[in-house]
Amino acid sequence: MLRSTLLHLRLPFSFFLLPVFLFACAVSAESLRLFAFLIAFVAWHVWVYPASNGYNSYFDKDEGAIGGLEKPPPVSRHLYAVALLFDTVGIALGALISWQFAIALFIYGIVSKAYSHPMVRLKKYPLISLLTVSIFQGFFVFISSVQALTGKDWSELMTAQWLLPAALSSLMLIGSYPMTQIYQHEEDARRGDLTISRLLGIRGTFIYTMLVFVVAMVGFISYFYQYFSLSWAVAFVLALAPVLLFFFWWMKQCFASCKNANFKNTMRLNLLSAICLNGFYLALWLMS
Repeated sequence: MLRSTLLHLRLPFSFFLLPVFLFACAVSAESLRLFAFLIAFVAWHVWVYPASNGYNSYFDKDEGAIGGLEKPPPVSRHLYAVALLFDTVGIALGALISWQFAIALFIYGIVSKAYSHPMVRLKKYPLISLLTVSIFQGFFVFISSVQALTGKDWSELMTAQWLLPAALSSLMLIGSYPMTQIYQHEEDARRGDLTISRLLGIRGTFIYTMLVFVVAMVGFISYFYQYFSLSWAVAFVLALAPVLLFFFWWMKQCFASCKNANFKNTMRLNLLSAICLNGFYLALWLMS
């Protein structure tokens, strides 16, 4: 494999997308199947997510920093072929669990391609791209993972017990996704992509994220209190305290100078959020 292709697949970036899957594992703990867990984990995080990264990189042809890659090398046709191969392998693995999960992986791949392909390019529409990413990386990944992990019929998952955490997963992404675009305004403007963060501006992105995060926190606290315990609701707040502290520190820096809305601080926030959420969901899974 070409080094540039491997870099654009951004395999370590899957760590940032892991919280939704671990949340699904935590709420499915009583009926989770080990084989399904191993296959689903590998299908999502080793094959399908990197395939999406590589495919989007091929069509974006970014010259500036992108998520998980500060200095992206030039893309090649090899990247396009490898991205499609990774998608195919991921879907084939999903079929080892069920045809339903394989179809879910296929649908996710189609949507992720529509995000960047020039014939559709959902990325250039701020609200559509926000909802697409939030729904499919949140609600869709959560509910399809639960179905794969437990083997339940889809009809069994159409209850508040499963739909509420799936919706909360999307709500968290609705708030956090614009923050991942905050350093790319110039690059997006050059390509004609009006992302939600570019539409809101740097100050507006911080204010928007703060307001959505307040709503999300209330939702998560209510959920954990109702379905787990008050202790877990409090633990969730404590787990995200470092993220909140960094967020408000960074917001202050950016309000003083927009130059602080840069790649390094964005990746710091993403990494801190991923560590805190992954740690909390893993503890919830193993201890509840």
